[in-house]
Amino acid sequence: MIAPPDRMPLPREFFDRPVLEVAPDLLGRILVRRTPDGPIAVRLTEVEAYDGPNDPGSHAYRGPTARNAVMFGPPGHVYVYFTYGMWHCMNLVCGPEGRACAVLLRAGEVIEGAELARRRRLSARNDKELAKGPARLATALDVGRPLDGTDACAPGETPLRVLTGTPVTSDQVRNGPRTGVAGEGGDGEIHPWRYWVADDPTVSPYRAHVPRRRRS
Repeated sequence: MIAPPDRMPLPREFFDRPVLEVAPDLLGRILVRRTPDGPIAVRLTEVEAYDGPNDPGSHAYRGPTARNAVMFGPPGHVYVYFTYGMWHCMNLVCGPEGRACAVLLRAGEVIEGAELARRRRLSARNDKELAKGPARLATALDVGRPLDGTDACAPGETPLRVLTGTPVTSDQVRNGPRTGVAGEGGDGEIHPWRYWVADDPTVSPYRAHVPRRRRS
């Protein structure tokens, strides 16, 4: 059976482009997570671009480490990191291999498998909050470090896949400073690299970086 146009997997060529092209073009695409209990699908509504060696806000700005190694690999792979000792966040690697660019998936609308997402997001007050924020999105989809390095463009079944969906028209795309990024990387005049769907209720609220206080 032939899949409908909005359910066709995005090819690797989609991700093998400059990160500032890929990021806004991911809005409206469908991210599918296959779990033993069934699939969960999210329509992406908010993302952030990170441009490797040109970006002080990027995990890859100072070069490769064990944590960010996937970012230096081929486009179309999933980079998952653990943050604040509590949460996972997921990114899609893009651009040429070795460039270390990636798009952080910040928020989306759960359009399939909501009952599965609710089991993991018990604190969500409604379905609009199931994937409203990068940690919430990863939690709702049961994404953790074991999925780091997953090839979302591999043939056959893969735990994570991005489908064509319905791309958002340019007049519905907004952009501004990235959330919680410190220093120059958080300057919206220099790096207005957070993109979201205008007026979508699943988009997370913007929060500027707040320095963490060290315990005395």
